Amino acid sequence: MRLLILGGTWFLGRTLAETAVTLGWEVTTFSRGLHGHDVPGTVPVRGRREDSDDVARLASSGRWDVVVDTSGYTPEAVDLAARMLRDRAARYVLISTVNAYRGWPTEPLTDESLVYEDIGDGAKPVPSAAKVLAPSGIMYGQGKAASERALIRSFLEHGSLILRPGVILGPYEYIGRLPWLLRRMELGGQVLAAGSPSRPIQPVDVRDLSAFVLHAAKAGLSGAMNVTAPLGHATYGELLESCRDVTGGHAELVWVADDWLAAQDVTPWSEIPLWRTTAGAWHVSSERAWVTGLTCRPLLETVAGTWDWLRREDPVPHERAAEIGLDALKEERLLTAWQEYAAGRQGGS
Repeated sequence: MRLLILGGTWFLGRTLAETAVTLGWEVTTFSRGLHGHDVPGTVPVRGRREDSDDVARLASSGRWDVVVDTSGYTPEAVDLAARMLRDRAARYVLISTVNAYRGWPTEPLTDESLVYEDIGDGAKPVPSAAKVLAPSGIMYGQGKAASERALIRSFLEHGSLILRPGVILGPYEYIGRLPWLLRRMELGGQVLAAGSPSRPIQPVDVRDLSAFVLHAAKAGLSGAMNVTAPLGHATYGELLESCRDVTGGHAELVWVADDWLAAQDVTPWSEIPLWRTTAGAWHVSSERAWVTGLTCRPLLETVAGTWDWLRREDPVPHERAAEIGLDALKEERLLTAWQEYAAGRQGGS
């Protein structure tokens, strides 16, 4: 199989390239080459996907069985790539996101849930899901939904597949959620653990997502589907305990109630990685993917694999990483305030 990855040097793209090379696929990657790592055994092509001349040069450099687009965030960029490559590739797989759904993260989702219909005033996401894509000014989820429609228009008579992952964790993660948790546990001491340890979570390992992308491409799957671990796959407590255990077991988890923590000056999801109390944040059905071949490893393997990687290599710097994790002094203040609050409640009972 001949594979073209739009991206191919960061996180999912890098893992996808490694997986495909291991399977004996011929792999071409297309990136600016400014960050990340070229995977040995791939053929890197340099260029900007927003530049029509660069994309035309890419298109003239070969033919592929499948294109996997890991870096399409705007409809303009996806439309350009799809139009330029539709005569050079048999299939096109777009990596979208559950953020494309109008209901994420406030309500449970299925493969049939409604995505944003447009990028006008009627499609504004809830503030907790908002993330602006500079310089376009549109929101992340809106941009992804519009990118999906751009692909469908451009590849109407060709094979296209849209995959909507939820949270992706594992080696090479550049946003820094799991790396921050691991580094924090390594420091030891009392660690603020948010909410209930029994809260279900369903992150997908980047290696399992990559394997499914290649399986889906080879099998000729089409349409759109979610890609998450199954409901009930793991809990937030298991995540934090696994982080503690693989880093030496020196941290003490102090579980802080959701309602108290929500009233404090903390930002869910970023300052406290992967903590969110909305009904849909960790309630995404991926029935289509499971029926067609998705498998997920135990969460402990994801945590351990990420820790092994962090001990070998520093993550690629990324601007979003600065948003992740509690400041040490702020964590200490919160823990002190929580313990005083809990002691007061216990004394008054």
